Amino acid sequence: MPKQHNYRTRVVWTGNTGSGTSGYRAYERDHEVSADGPPTLPGTADPAFRGGKDRWNPEQLLLASLAQCHMLSYLALCSLAGVVVTAYADEADGTMTGDGAGGGRFTEAVLRPRVEVASPDDLDRARALHDEAHAKCFIAASVNFPVHHEPVVTVRGA
Repeated sequence: MPKQHNYRTRVVWTGNTGSGTSGYRAYERDHEVSADGPPTLPGTADPAFRGGKDRWNPEQLLLASLAQCHMLSYLALCSLAGVVVTAYADEADGTMTGDGAGGGRFTEAVLRPRVEVASPDDLDRARALHDEAHAKCFIAASVNFPVHHEPVVTVRGA
C-alpha cells in the first residue's frame, strides 16, 4: 500500500488597514505563511495585483517549489548513482497567462539547473539524471502545465 504524507500550513492575512476589504484599494495583500518548525515567510500578491516587491507571492512560491523539488530529486538520484555533485543552482522562469476575466493559470515553467560534478566521467550520466528527476518530482507531477528543464552540467575546475 502506498505511503501517504500529509502537510499543514497556516496563512494569516495581515493587511487589514482598518476598514477590512471595504474597497479593492482599501486593504493590503500582506500575509504570513507558516508551518510548525520553519521560519515564517512574509507573503503578498504579485505587484501586478497590488502586492509589494519585498515579500514572496504565490506565483514565486510555486515556481520555487518546482525548482526545489527537481533539485532535491536530482541530488538524491546522483547520490544513489555515484555521481558526485559539487554545486547546483537554478534560475527558473514561469509563465502565467490571464484569462481576461480576472483569473488565469500557469502555462509553463522552465527550470535551468546549472550543475557542477566532480568527475568528467560523470557528465553524461549527470545530464541524463535530470529526466529521471523530473519524472520523480512530486510537485512537477502535481501541476497541470508543462515543466521543462534545460540543464547545463560542467566539471568542477574545468
